Amino acid sequence: MVVSGLAVIVSMAGLYVAQDATFSSMATATIVVVAVAVLGSLTVLPALLAKLGHRADRPRVPLLWRLNRRIGPGGISRRILAPVLRFPRIALAISAVAVVALAVPALGMKTEPGGLNTLPQAIPEVRTMTALQENFPSRGTSYSVVAKAPDGQAAVAALAKLQAEAVRSGELVAMPGQEIRRSGNTAVLTVVSPHPESSSQAKDALLKLRNELAPAALSSLPGATWAVGGEAASSSDYGQHQRDQLPYVIAFVLGLTLVMMAFTFRSLAVALVTTLLNLASVAACFGVLSLVFQHTWAEGLLNFTSPGFVVSWIPLFLFVILVGLSMDYHVFVLGRIREGVAEGLTPREAVRKGITESAGVVTSAAAVMVSVFAVFATLGMIEMKQMGVGLAVAVLIDATLVRIVMLPSIMVLLGRKAWWPNRLHVAQPEQTRELVTV
Repeated sequence: MVVSGLAVIVSMAGLYVAQDATFSSMATATIVVVAVAVLGSLTVLPALLAKLGHRADRPRVPLLWRLNRRIGPGGISRRILAPVLRFPRIALAISAVAVVALAVPALGMKTEPGGLNTLPQAIPEVRTMTALQENFPSRGTSYSVVAKAPDGQAAVAALAKLQAEAVRSGELVAMPGQEIRRSGNTAVLTVVSPHPESSSQAKDALLKLRNELAPAALSSLPGATWAVGGEAASSSDYGQHQRDQLPYVIAFVLGLTLVMMAFTFRSLAVALVTTLLNLASVAACFGVLSLVFQHTWAEGLLNFTSPGFVVSWIPLFLFVILVGLSMDYHVFVLGRIREGVAEGLTPREAVRKGITESAGVVTSAAAVMVSVFAVFATLGMIEMKQMGVGLAVAVLIDATLVRIVMLPSIMVLLGRKAWWPNRLHVAQPEQTRELVTV
């Protein structure tokens, strides 16, 4: 319980690496909630269970408990696990091919900040704003160029030159009736791209303005400082910042979880396997997001209009959430397998026992999470749909393909080497018989 809670806390701490106030506040709130939940599980929950005794299982759900007893421990998972343990190499190869096939589209994943085209297009205000931008290009994506110089009038003249060059380039237009504003030695110019904020043309216009037009007009101004900003530019910079920080977040979370797993199980092999399986789940999740939301084939199924990209904050957020959730029950499953090895079972039997005994808890938890996350896929906002589909698919893949097929097959193939360099104390047959006799 403690290790599972720490795994979730470590994963959520990765949001601090993003250096974003919103993500940092989410990380703090989640860490506090998880810490309180772990504390309650170690104190309040045992006390309640002790007080309730056998009444904790009452009342039983009609028919369900009988069906559960008829199926037996592990249920469907036990039936899937049987061929996996019998042919671990084939099972691992097939599951690896399936995960790779799902992950390949992630190589072409495009991320952009959310905007007008990620809102439900059925909203009258969204349709009105879209029509306004199409018919009045000068009301489109605006950028503000701020210049500060010892001579304020010279700054105004330089911005006027910049405005003329921007309009002449054909990628930007001037706002009708918009004058260059001046206050002291600071002047502000607003220019507009006639294209939607998330389009490649608007992004090219921003780059041209920052890298070519503004330097050409303002670099020769003595003692001047300048910057290109505005709401659209800030949104673009925010998306780029999240893309830049994502590799650091991934490295931080995977690095800490690897160290934590190696310390907990005293095994480098288990730590490396855990890291690879987490990467497999995340890659498959990103691949499914790209398949669903960068194309149009799922629009009718999920009732949305494809923006052609994944909203920039979604991959980072999904990564830390998925690793935290999967590590929660991954530690539980590995703990059961290690107990079997310590009891003297063969690696194959230890895997069978560990997976079967933990299957009910893992499957139930996964079913609850998939059901909850799937609700988000029914909402109108693209961000919510992407978050819901990503988490639901990722948990489903992780709890079935990864944990019931890939993990058992890898553990069986590694055998006792999986626990290297730790040498588990294996119970001797005599000790086992004595325990049974007592």
